[in-house]
Amino acid sequence: MLCSLSTKIKPETLHAIQSLEKELGKTLLAFSCHDLKPAELKHEELARIKEMENKLGLSLVAVRR
Repeated sequence: MLCSLSTKIKPETLHAIQSLEKELGKTLLAFSCHDLKPAELKHEELARIKEMENKLGLSLVAVRR
């Protein structure tokens, strides 16, 4: 399972989240989870991914299609 920040939120859902944020005085982040399996990587592939992560300042996740 892989979770990421939600990017497609219905307006009524966003309104509900924003209302709760206002009530709590806290910022809330919405995540969506996906049933994905990690890809099996060779040592060289993993090294290339790590190199790209360092270059971009991002975290990358390899999954099976």
